[in-house]
Amino acid sequence: MFGKRGASGTGTVPPPPPKPVPAAPAGSARPPEPASPSGASDAAIPPNRPEARPRSEEYYDVKSSIFSALIDTIDLSQLARLDIESAREEIRDVVNEIIQLKNVVMSIAEQEELLEDIVNDVLGYGPLEPLLARDDIADIMVNGAERTFIEVSGKVQLTNIRFRDNQQLMNICQRIVSQVGRRVDESSPICDARLPDGSRVNVIAPPLAIDGPALTIRKFKKDKLTLDQLVKFGSISPEGATVLQVIGLSRCNVIVSGGTGSGKTTLLNCLTRYIETTERIVTCEDAAELQLQQPHVVRLETRPPNLEGEGQVTMRDLVRNCLRMRPERIIVGEVRGPEAFDLLQAMNTGHDGSMGTLHANSPREALSRMESMITMGGFSLPSKTIREMIVSSVDVIVQAARLRDGSRRITHITEVMGMEGDVIITQDLFLYEILGEDEHGRIIGRHRSTGIGRPRFWERARYYNQEKRLADALDKADIGEAAA
Repeated sequence: MFGKRGASGTGTVPPPPPKPVPAAPAGSARPPEPASPSGASDAAIPPNRPEARPRSEEYYDVKSSIFSALIDTIDLSQLARLDIESAREEIRDVVNEIIQLKNVVMSIAEQEELLEDIVNDVLGYGPLEPLLARDDIADIMVNGAERTFIEVSGKVQLTNIRFRDNQQLMNICQRIVSQVGRRVDESSPICDARLPDGSRVNVIAPPLAIDGPALTIRKFKKDKLTLDQLVKFGSISPEGATVLQVIGLSRCNVIVSGGTGSGKTTLLNCLTRYIETTERIVTCEDAAELQLQQPHVVRLETRPPNLEGEGQVTMRDLVRNCLRMRPERIIVGEVRGPEAFDLLQAMNTGHDGSMGTLHANSPREALSRMESMITMGGFSLPSKTIREMIVSSVDVIVQAARLRDGSRRITHITEVMGMEGDVIITQDLFLYEILGEDEHGRIIGRHRSTGIGRPRFWERARYYNQEKRLADALDKADIGEAAA
């Protein structure tokens, strides 16, 4: 019915372009802000948003028909050579012609929604585009073509977003992971990747995912969070934030511990802001998401095996290699295996101020997890030797937690003091106390100092001219506790 049409009006139908130009989604670090006092109602999608309105089967049938006609009409290889705005206009012109020729009856608003949906399908990430454009969403969770959930203000809610079928969802997943040189299919059904803005992506495909591909996106906010903003959100007290600044400026070795979604990466990003601009930093991550502001940063990323099962580069490979790159600080996005041993070695051999995150529910559990990871890595060392290595390497553990109301708090700033026999001794500097909850179910609490006047890193703070700032912060925190 329709003649072939490219950017110049002529051409043939090629396969989709290997590198489509997606609309740039917004986002950076997820905020550790407290949940809305009114719970999920404040987090609900405003009714005027397209993703909030349910769409009928008839809408998806019409869209599928027009989309098929568009693919038969337009030359995608020519389209890929255009800039994003020109490509959008070209697609909109062709879709308008198809709607007229097919005598499709719809309102202007419906036609605009249809046009935007089809443009997103061709140039971007399809139905995900309106969600990626929202800066208030922390997570997008797609459970097959029919069900998509989002997290807003710590609350998970179902949206009306759906895909044409599981094949469309799989194509979008493939488009995302191919941009970072990875693949996801039956032979390699699990994949970690990232969006251009740094948002973290995980895909698990059939046959492992029974009800269709499962796609999870941890979105970043456009504005990078700072410790001052964490204070504003109530995640830490002003005095606690000052102590964290001193820890960063004094080149303490830091482990950020927390559960899933507790804000570990956000907190790590905040701490890295206090690294001097003259320092050489090497980061090691599974999917690059840290956003350091310093000019001298080398970012390393792991690589999965190829189709023949070869070419894999593990986190341990990266950590061991970066020791040969003359780093002044080493930052590991997430410690989850035997690379814990290499990170401790780095911390203990002149790379002061190194940092990493790991999954644990308390500072004490974080120490146990590090010991377990080293043991499971095949190192035949006595437990006491491993613990002595941890004590001599790690200075501070910062514990982040996501509370039951969805809010995120820094619950512990804990020093690693030393050994008594075979036991690691720790000392809490700041703690978060839960006092109760309000009528909306929002947790009420406070950060307080434990009254430690001279932390173990006092002399280090003095060496880096941070002694007075540290003393003032601890004094003010103690006064605040007494007043409470």
